[in-house]
Amino acid sequence: MLTTIRRLGNSRGILIPKPLLKQAGLEDQAEILVEGNTLIVRRPKKAPRQGWAEASKEIAARGEDRLVLGDFANEADADWTW
Repeated sequence: MLTTIRRLGNSRGILIPKPLLKQAGLEDQAEILVEGNTLIVRRPKKAPRQGWAEASKEIAARGEDRLVLGDFANEADADWTW
């Protein structure tokens, strides 16, 4: 399929027909990369932040979710004049 590269603000873009998007399984996001002189557009390997919720629950269950800097970073500056 031959398509036109169009001006989109300061960038350029192409319109991908809906049937091609459906065939490739592309919905909201796509991974774009260049291999040699070929531009590749494909489904992301995994969703961004996939598994973060489960990982944070595991960290909390182990008790390893304490604050690194403490509750208040400015607790020692009570005698300062602002």
